[in-house]
Amino acid sequence: MPPALNLLPLPRQLDFAPGSYSLAPGRLILVGDGTTAHSVSIRIRAAAVRLQKALAAAGLDWELTASPAVPPQLIGVALRLSPHPLTQPQGYRLQITTAGITIEGQDEAGIFYGVCTLIQIIKNSPISAGAPPDLPCLLITDWPDFQARGVMLDISRDKVPTMETLYHLVDLLAGWKINQLQLYTEHTFAYRNHPEVWAKASPLTGQEIMALDAFCQERFVDLVPNQNSFGHMHRWFDVPRYAPLGELYGVKLENWWGGGSFSLAPGDPGSLALIRGLYDELLPHFTSRMFNVGCDETFDLGKGRSKEACERMGTGRVYLNFLNQIYEAVRSHGLTMQFWGDIIMKYPQLVPELPKDAIALEWGYEAADPPADHCEKFATAGIPYYVCPGTSSWNSLAGRTDNALRNLRTAAVNGMKYGAAGYLNTDWGDNGHWQALPVSYTGFAAGAAYSWGYPANQELDLPAALSLHAFDDRSSSLGKVLYDLGNVYQAAGVVPGNSSALFHLYQASPKRILEYKKALTPETFDRIDEAIDLAMQPYKKAKPETPDAGLLAREFRLTEWLLRYAVQRGRWIVEPSSTDPKKLSQELQELIVEYKAVWLTRNRPGGLVDSAARFEKILLETLA
Repeated sequence: MPPALNLLPLPRQLDFAPGSYSLAPGRLILVGDGTTAHSVSIRIRAAAVRLQKALAAAGLDWELTASPAVPPQLIGVALRLSPHPLTQPQGYRLQITTAGITIEGQDEAGIFYGVCTLIQIIKNSPISAGAPPDLPCLLITDWPDFQARGVMLDISRDKVPTMETLYHLVDLLAGWKINQLQLYTEHTFAYRNHPEVWAKASPLTGQEIMALDAFCQERFVDLVPNQNSFGHMHRWFDVPRYAPLGELYGVKLENWWGGGSFSLAPGDPGSLALIRGLYDELLPHFTSRMFNVGCDETFDLGKGRSKEACERMGTGRVYLNFLNQIYEAVRSHGLTMQFWGDIIMKYPQLVPELPKDAIALEWGYEAADPPADHCEKFATAGIPYYVCPGTSSWNSLAGRTDNALRNLRTAAVNGMKYGAAGYLNTDWGDNGHWQALPVSYTGFAAGAAYSWGYPANQELDLPAALSLHAFDDRSSSLGKVLYDLGNVYQAAGVVPGNSSALFHLYQASPKRILEYKKALTPETFDRIDEAIDLAMQPYKKAKPETPDAGLLAREFRLTEWLLRYAVQRGRWIVEPSSTDPKKLSQELQELIVEYKAVWLTRNRPGGLVDSAARFEKILLETLA
């Protein structure tokens, strides 16, 4: 009986056969249908090179060939298009026999995904005593449930990743069959016409976007442009020349985001002119035919300059009118508009009036989100939509594993039931983007698995999959550490929405602190410390072999440190006499130094001042 294969995602159909195939040295990878070299597209060749590199890592030097006119016994792997037996887009058939390996793709993407699965099978069969690995004979037939399977990474609060980090992440996600990436942008693209907005943000430039776009194309990832275009414009209003375009310009209104406008004033002609100008500058750098314009959380709409119009027409109508103007601006570029669906869903009677070729993004980050009735409303109205769960990494320090998995599963189930066009897994950076990148891997991996094939992956051994496919850790330890650290939040016994109590022990409001003083006890903090101890136990057995293994060690230790310091701070808040504030302050200073150093290993310096300032505020409170 062949051993179970550790694959991410698991295929929908896998049948083992007797025997095995030995990956002997000196064999060939046959690419294409064997007619001419011109029949081999750039992307199929790139898939073959990806396989070639994986074989090289296993000690095998296999050359590519486009001709079948070579001795058949030399052909180790054949990659070819075969659309007729496989009718599902992105589908593939992978067969391993005692004579060799064949990957047939319904389309070019199918070939790539078959290659990704083969590479993972090779990882399951390590070289022993210098001998080439043997692969089990099998037949895999596979295709995705959701044609669009995306990840949206927040690069506006406050981390802007380096290009090296983005390339690494794209390569990782593509190997898990993710085929869409969005970089959530408020002010972090280097608009040449608006340099004041991004001056301190270390933004992505047009040249960098074009390079990343080309990198994504080779891996069948659609790099979708993303620019919030209605709400979440507060960074723009901090600049004097844009402030008059804000909804609350000239209006005094206390709010949780720090005062001032949050949204564009939809009745000001300058608002649409600004948006059109941004699109004209941003969009030519992308090859995608889609564009996410945001338009979520317009909290201040109707509370300032649009108050009279909202009272006269209704806030929903004012919102929809401006959204339609944005839609026309997107259409002028020949693109399909994506937009967040939270605001229009407050006015369900208006949903049928949405443009029928725009894509609504139905988001929600708790276990029961996104709600089935929201999905049904978009489907009934004939509006294409994506389900948009999240990784639950933000506002958490170490993630919220159980919540993330339930949220990601709900999205897959409701999306499949009500015909969602895609699945976009979001990863936010609210309140300083304190979580290290690997904290998000749990959600990324689960989302990749559930969006590819939920029935086959709902019982996926996620810790084992993470260990092998995120960290090259054959001990299966590091994935378990990550998974269990992500559940430490539950030990507090207090589970606030969209966050963790441990995170709030750093950044809570005075009112929330008073609540925690009542809810948290010394025994609670003992329990949290024990949960951290238990989660970290397998760490000493971990043997990651990725190029960033040294950095991973620092990120895991920093994550543990953040959790443990939250416990110490909580003990001090609940019982000030239990902890020496001077020692608490000294440790926080040391933590800040390490936090800044780790930040700069994967991210640009812009945003670090804002993020670290949240720690430094706590330091001043402790010293006081």
